Amino acid sequence: MQNAPTLTTNPDSRTTELNGRDQSSTSLVVETRGLRKVYGNFVALDRMDLAIPRAAVGLLGPNGAGKTTLLKILLGLSRPTEGTANVLGFDTRSQGISIRERVGYMPESDALPPGTTAADFVGHMAEMSGLPAREARQRAADVLYQVGLDEERYRLIKGFSTGMKQRVKLAQAIVHDPSLVFLDEPTNGMDPQGREEMLELIIRIHRMLGMSVIVSSHILEDIERVCDYVVIVNGGKLILSQPIGKDIGSAANTDLLVRVDGDPAAYIARLAQDGLKAGPSRDEEARAFGEIAVVFDGDRTYDLVRDAAVELGMAMRSLRTRERSLEDLYLGQIEGDGGSDGRV
Repeated sequence: MQNAPTLTTNPDSRTTELNGRDQSSTSLVVETRGLRKVYGNFVALDRMDLAIPRAAVGLLGPNGAGKTTLLKILLGLSRPTEGTANVLGFDTRSQGISIRERVGYMPESDALPPGTTAADFVGHMAEMSGLPAREARQRAADVLYQVGLDEERYRLIKGFSTGMKQRVKLAQAIVHDPSLVFLDEPTNGMDPQGREEMLELIIRIHRMLGMSVIVSSHILEDIERVCDYVVIVNGGKLILSQPIGKDIGSAANTDLLVRVDGDPAAYIARLAQDGLKAGPSRDEEARAFGEIAVVFDGDRTYDLVRDAAVELGMAMRSLRTRERSLEDLYLGQIEGDGGSDGRV
């Protein structure tokens, strides 16, 4: 894909140049306090305290976890039952229009008008964001070039492939040069090549165009590829919020893989007496060799796994370390919140 021109706009007299777009005084793009949303007797969000920095953020959680409800509130489209939510320093209850002027949204569902060209649709969305008609058309051309649809911009959308439609949805989300972009399942329905190209576009949006992005996806590999921060929700609750590169793979997220001669259940139970979390490893290769995963808890972990084997009269056949992946972290948090299967 060719290098695209720098995008600049000035909607509503707001200077939104690439290196000088509107910024709030806070370093956070999203902040919630005691956020709660109830539908009848169903609690969709349960007193969520969340602080999301300016970054490429992955929003993870199983179906029904509360991700969609959270996005609706952050976009100012739904009012919380209790608590507060701020996006780019604006209150979602009273300043929804100001928020939507400064954020972009790429929906998961395909709601594109089939009888319209990509240029007309994206240009219309630019005008809806406050750009004058002439500038909106130019912005539409620029941003369609950015997403790789320069030659197809005058074709009707109904003739587009799934991947091309996803690019149009991305284009309309960034046409007004927002400070923050919400991307809901951006690689949904795409083939491997299209998925790879979409991930590259997301990386470009964040790193080269300077936009913060929040990617809601069920594909862990996509989040690990493009994001440097992860938020995990489940059952309407915040389960985890932390950097990906910094903490995942550190000592705090490392397993010791131990293989002993004897009853693994007895060994795991003995480690639990010393406060160590252990269980069959999720790693297929490790399970095939009968290795037990012990969550690393400082240097004392080495002594405790040795002492437990000695006390039970079990020979220790192997001991090695393994950094935990985002998948390990995600599954561990979700299972820990909703009932673990004992694997770590």
